[in-house]
Amino acid sequence: MDWGNVTAEDLIGALKEVDWTSPPRPANEFFSKFAIPRSYSKWSSRLKCNLYYYRTNYFILILLVLGVACILRPLAILATALSALSIAFLNDSFAATFSERVTRTVRKFSPHLAAKMRPPHMPVLRGRPSAKKSVYIFGRPRLLFVLLFSAGN
Repeated sequence: MDWGNVTAEDLIGALKEVDWTSPPRPANEFFSKFAIPRSYSKWSSRLKCNLYYYRTNYFILILLVLGVACILRPLAILATALSALSIAFLNDSFAATFSERVTRTVRKFSPHLAAKMRPPHMPVLRGRPSAKKSVYIFGRPRLLFVLLFSAGN
């Protein structure tokens, strides 16, 4: 495989097809001496190759770092998750899909509460229907949730 011509989409597609049950590479091989590549193309190629070859090692390393961070600073992990969620809510399709899926789940347990979570049919500004489509999360304006989650940090 010519790693110099592999795009990020190719790498993501390949990683989805990878057997993640393979055992990790030996630690002495994973942490061996690293020589910095001289050019960007060699740097990019080596990064892609290492991510693929040591995928299980990197996955374990990320889990260990997150586990230690959760033990030492559990509120920092929560703050990071809330920040990521508030940024994700700025994306129209994510906000609409998130709201719809949560409302469907709530509808199974409490149809009355789910009815309150529906967005209004047509937003009204100054007594007239708005031409601009507003995004609602749980029947409330999106900005409310973005500010709420951002302020929680």
